[in-house]
Amino acid sequence: MSKTITDKTLALAGLFQAVSLVAQTARRGMVEQAPFETVIRSLFVRNADATVDVYGDLSALRHGLQTVRRQLGGDSAARDLELTRYAVALLTLERKMAARKDLLATIAEGLEKAERQMTHFHATHDSVIAALADIYVNTVSTLQPRIMVTGEHGHLQNPDTANRVRALLLAGMRSAVLWSQSGGSRLQLLFRRKTFLNEAERLLAQMTH
Repeated sequence: MSKTITDKTLALAGLFQAVSLVAQTARRGMVEQAPFETVIRSLFVRNADATVDVYGDLSALRHGLQTVRRQLGGDSAARDLELTRYAVALLTLERKMAARKDLLATIAEGLEKAERQMTHFHATHDSVIAALADIYVNTVSTLQPRIMVTGEHGHLQNPDTANRVRALLLAGMRSAVLWSQSGGSRLQLLFRRKTFLNEAERLLAQMTH
């Protein structure tokens, strides 16, 4: 996997697409289908030639790139601190997960089972999402600090909504792994915001041509 600024920005967009949808689901009880399907399907792409291939194509990350623009841009009023909290938490947990071969094996095994379900169901079918939520509960959720998702209590009490949130957090972890593989670090996120912002702007402009 190459380690260009584009690769890092795409992985960051994938991460922010996932956490943005986590917040959307927890607050409204519903999720935008196309960006949701993109990040869920990314969990099943293991041997991509390029970072963008993990997500299908560039346009599939429009939601994530727009979120990166809002989160890293100059207008602090446009930022959603909740999303930053989720993203930083996933980047922290990814580093801990990398040292846990047992949990990585559990994830790989769980994804194989979920992939078999996809021969009968769509990638975002409730049964597949429930299987992904289980993987999250048995792996990422066992690490500290646990991610506390805030939203409407009524939505989070709904089992299908809770499953979507957990599946999305697992998808966010996939992008956090990709970020790490492309040479990204939390310090870069802190000190090179402008670089990632400019690249997100460039990629978004590319889509409009």
